[in-house]
Amino acid sequence: MDLQTRKLNAIQYLINIQDENLFNKIEETILKSSKKGKRVLKPFTQKQLIERAEKSNKDYVAGKVKTQEQLEIESENW
Repeated sequence: MDLQTRKLNAIQYLINIQDENLFNKIEETILKSSKKGKRVLKPFTQKQLIERAEKSNKDYVAGKVKTQEQLEIESENW
């Protein structure tokens, strides 16, 4: 059964639900699920940006870097 058919079946099931408690549980699950997928992103403060830049510079000087080629090889294994 393809996804489109499954979605239509789920809609039909929801339309026919008469038990409000069951519908509330389904609705709650859907709302929780949609909230999990949304991360709230906050901009960095100026202090955080400076700290990150300083750490990056220290890592670079210490040789803690990877080449583009190394990163491409590593990403092939994701």
